Amino acid sequence: MAQYDKIKVIETMKETGIVPVFYHSDAEIAKKVLKACYDGGIRAFEFTNRGDFAQEVFGQLVKYAVKELPGMIVGVGSVVDPATAAMYLQLGANFVVGPLFNPAIAPVCNRRCVPYCPGCGSVSEVGAAQEAGCDLCKVFPGDVLGPAFVKGLRAPMPWSKIMVTGGVKPTRENLEGWFKAGVTCVGMGSNLFPKEVIAAGEWDKISGLCRSALDIVREVRQ
Repeated sequence: MAQYDKIKVIETMKETGIVPVFYHSDAEIAKKVLKACYDGGIRAFEFTNRGDFAQEVFGQLVKYAVKELPGMIVGVGSVVDPATAAMYLQLGANFVVGPLFNPAIAPVCNRRCVPYCPGCGSVSEVGAAQEAGCDLCKVFPGDVLGPAFVKGLRAPMPWSKIMVTGGVKPTRENLEGWFKAGVTCVGMGSNLFPKEVIAAGEWDKISGLCRSALDIVREVRQ
């Protein structure tokens, strides 16, 4: 069961501005990365459903967060069907993210008051997702659509809450472009988790990257 309700989850994502996106088949490494992000100021974390037995790692990650990392909201990403969403909800997912919009997932998440953040690549998809109860929609792939898409979408639909994922970088130029366009938050993957840093177990460096990115977000929002 989710530990946090929909309002709390979305407000936390908005407040921090960054949702790390990560996958690893080793639960212990995943825990180290989660802790490093937590130490860096992150409070919402997306573990992606991208490998065999990913749900087993996710279950351990949620239990770890509940016990050791108060206030850390863990959700699942790369979900494309309602059965997978239901499975992760049973494991404690506090939000569900997808690369696409599947209308059948929305009622599964809505029934539990858990945010469903579907991947949308057009204004019509965002509109359809909003009608299905998706308060926060993911614009994906971000590096293809660009900040101009978000700015153009929000002009006639200013109520839209947008998370963008894909090609987001922890640089001032990149983050300023997205937040000036009007995103609520960004999802960031490989740029926060360099392979060599993970391999070396340099968890402090991940904390530093998170801290630096959060500082940039606070600055560009002013």
